[in-house]
Amino acid sequence: MRIKLLMVCKLPHIRPGQSVGLLGGSFDPPHRGHAAISHAALKRFGLDHLFWLVSPGNPLKARQPAPLERRISASRGLIQHPRIHVSGIEADLGTRYTAQTLRHLRRRHPGVRFVWLMGADNLTHFHRWKDWQQILDTVPVGVLARPGDRISSRFSPAARIYRHAMLKGSESQLLARADSPAWCFVNLPMVDVSSTALRARGEWSAAQQG
Repeated sequence: MRIKLLMVCKLPHIRPGQSVGLLGGSFDPPHRGHAAISHAALKRFGLDHLFWLVSPGNPLKARQPAPLERRISASRGLIQHPRIHVSGIEADLGTRYTAQTLRHLRRRHPGVRFVWLMGADNLTHFHRWKDWQQILDTVPVGVLARPGDRISSRFSPAARIYRHAMLKGSESQLLARADSPAWCFVNLPMVDVSSTALRARGEWSAAQQG
């Protein structure tokens, strides 16, 4: 049973030696902003593959998202790229926190260079994540910043404490191969869309069916 579990709870398409970006979130709903930062991350960080890790739920949020199956289906319908994939593996692993998910994936995929990806807005409160320092100490972190986000996030506790480990934007191609801790900001064009705004306009609700 344990061997079967290890085989099932793995990400497809990847092999040792490759650099793989992980973009976690509720994707409630997924939108073209998620697609834009994913395409940018592939290019700027020199990634071989990128996975959207659609979470069962966000431990930091009281509001419950739409059903996982619906969010995964919508994500797969939106993103059309041979090296960007959608996964609900956290539900299979039973993990609730990023640090837990990374521990499992690194154990199941030895030799793969994982890079955790996040928006600059997440860096602002990253120090509230469970075992956040363990994340930075074990995998490189790519931070995708929209205009205005970088100014506030650069003064966050995580950014200050790990200032010594920050790569320049011009060094972004080195991130995936860097020893942890290592993190890097890259600037992105503004994509004026958010999951919150889509829900507020009634274009997506947890009660809707896929």
